[in-house]
Amino acid sequence: MPAWYMRQAGRYDPDYRKIKEKYSLLEICSQPELAAEVTLMPVKKLGVDAAILYSDIMNPVASIGIDFDIVANVGPVIANPICSAADVAKLKPIDVEGDLSHVIETIRILDRELNVPLITFAGAPFTIASYLIEGRPSKSYIKTKTLMYTEPAVWFLLMDKLGDMVITYLRAHVAAGGKAFQLFDSWVGALAPNDFKKYVLPTIERIFAELADLKEPKIYFPGVASGELLPTLIGLQADVIGLDWRVPIAEGRRRLDGNYAVQGNLDPFVLTAPIEVIKEYAKGIIDEGIKEPGFVFNLGHGLFPEASLDKLSELTAFVHSYSAEAIAGLREKEARHV
Repeated sequence: MPAWYMRQAGRYDPDYRKIKEKYSLLEICSQPELAAEVTLMPVKKLGVDAAILYSDIMNPVASIGIDFDIVANVGPVIANPICSAADVAKLKPIDVEGDLSHVIETIRILDRELNVPLITFAGAPFTIASYLIEGRPSKSYIKTKTLMYTEPAVWFLLMDKLGDMVITYLRAHVAAGGKAFQLFDSWVGALAPNDFKKYVLPTIERIFAELADLKEPKIYFPGVASGELLPTLIGLQADVIGLDWRVPIAEGRRRLDGNYAVQGNLDPFVLTAPIEVIKEYAKGIIDEGIKEPGFVFNLGHGLFPEASLDKLSELTAFVHSYSAEAIAGLREKEARHV
């Protein structure tokens, strides 16, 4: 069974923390050789089955005219938040080769050096919009929802422009050597299903429809607390849907009508537990995951700085060994009933 982890290149790794003492996240991203080195770290140390491009979901917004910084212990902070129709009108089309050539060069380097697939990613329009409108991370999304409810024409124009940005950006990733991509919608679970269907889903559907000609696997992760949104995704032209830890694998599949492979969904904070407890949680997820075809072991959200490198390495080895044993047992049982 394949396994990889969201935010697997990050602050839980002491070697990465040493690099961060010299360079900021954005400075690392701007240096392709260094970004590639960081991307490779978890592949070498953890034995995961995919590399995840070291980048940030905010990187492409600089190209469309947004001035931002990643502030320690805060997150993305926007110098010029979107407040009006005029602000949205000012946003320009993304220029990947002109403004984001460092990201593309990182992908090209990794395509040459990796012996596992490279998964790239982009932030989905609602999640990006929440930063652009709020000006920084939010728990209530009051400014975002206010714009959405009170000025729908402005909202849909913003969704269209961010959708165009994502489509162009991800297509460039694949052209440079990306072998799969994930669309992160970390915060869209803040919406009720009907609001998601009305204000966000049309853009998500357009993104995947316009990238449907690409043969590379396409993943949509609707983020945390998004279980109630899953039934609305039936028909989306994606291959894999990420589940957070609040939705059991079987229930996630039921809500998706069995249309997709699924990935997930260990609560990242289970990694604070003793390794035997972690393995017990992983065993339960694997046992559920292998009941139907199409499952990737992952977390229900990203790794956090306090996670243990040693535990992650041991967990990855356990996922590989236990899943192989469990799948072999399942096949043997099926063969006996033929």
